Amino acid sequence: MTERLEGSAVLRCSGCGAPLQTEDPAGIGYIPMLKEEGAQICRRCFRIKNYNEVASVAVNQDEFLRMLGQIGDRKALVIHIVDLFDFEGSVITGLQRFVGSNPVILAVNKIDLLPKVTNWNKVRNWVQKQSKELGLKTEEIILCSAKKNIGFDRLLQEVADRRGDRDVYVVGATNVGKSTLINRLITDYSDLDEELTVSRYPGTTLDMVNIPLDDGHYIVDTPGIVYPSRYTELVTPGDLVKIMPEKPLKPAVYQLNEGQTLFIGGLARFDFIAGEHQSFTFYTSGTLKLHRTKLGRADELYAEHVGEMLTPPSREHMEDLPAWTRHEFRVPKGGAQDLFISGLGWIRANGQSGAKVAVHAPKGVKVIMRGSLV
Repeated sequence: MTERLEGSAVLRCSGCGAPLQTEDPAGIGYIPMLKEEGAQICRRCFRIKNYNEVASVAVNQDEFLRMLGQIGDRKALVIHIVDLFDFEGSVITGLQRFVGSNPVILAVNKIDLLPKVTNWNKVRNWVQKQSKELGLKTEEIILCSAKKNIGFDRLLQEVADRRGDRDVYVVGATNVGKSTLINRLITDYSDLDEELTVSRYPGTTLDMVNIPLDDGHYIVDTPGIVYPSRYTELVTPGDLVKIMPEKPLKPAVYQLNEGQTLFIGGLARFDFIAGEHQSFTFYTSGTLKLHRTKLGRADELYAEHVGEMLTPPSREHMEDLPAWTRHEFRVPKGGAQDLFISGLGWIRANGQSGAKVAVHAPKGVKVIMRGSLV
């Protein structure tokens, strides 16, 4: 492939970091014509940026881990960005073994999705508790919103205070807002005009992208880690738009008797198997419709209406998803608990008397019970 001009170094896409080439229109980094100088973006990034289109690109997971592993050998300040809506699904497990002794700032993005009446001190305490349980070692936790520019001044101040003579590495899973954060850092720390490609689609950044700073150091954007345990990695681009909330969540509260079921579109199912009459609150995208039925009719309803009344997914995309797995939980007495479905949201059990419940979701999607976030 043509990755370089005569006598020059490898030219890379300023959007995704892929080496630019002119020979394979279906390959990564394709551009119809290379310029000798100046920022250039590949055709894939051009289409994402201008038309919100996406092309399916497979990037080797081992290559992701190899690139992350380089951080531990360098003097770095690491910003680990996670999605508050999908906290357990977007955390990079085992991050410490990749970054070594380098300091880590945990940037918890998308706080704008929580209701405006949220107690942020309780959210911070919840993040600290969950982080400790997951083995994350952080210098600081910053609650922020890349979309609404909330908390970024504090994050930038933390970077300024802790960076010293280190390069700044930004790491995160796909769809957590990493490129939006990088673009804000470019604005504050660099004179560069180009921005990274920002997209809701997985795998937008395909290689490490080095943004030079005025002091000779770099901001380094790393590829997003793809976790198949997240619903966002399983659905089509059209359905991805529907499950990823763009506006603050509007909790839907249901008073349920035992023996009742609620479907989250055709993507997941919640069964209240046994317990006293109590309420359950659903925190999912407002574009997803919830359907209540009797537990005894749930299988029949799903078989008859999935892809039609129970949608997304559409019927033609049903075969793209793995078969469902049933996860049964016993909600303890006292204290609210969440039934978390990675990438799709969560269901809060509000009762004090305990309950026996089950969640059905595609095989491999992370489904856990946790202490209540809200």
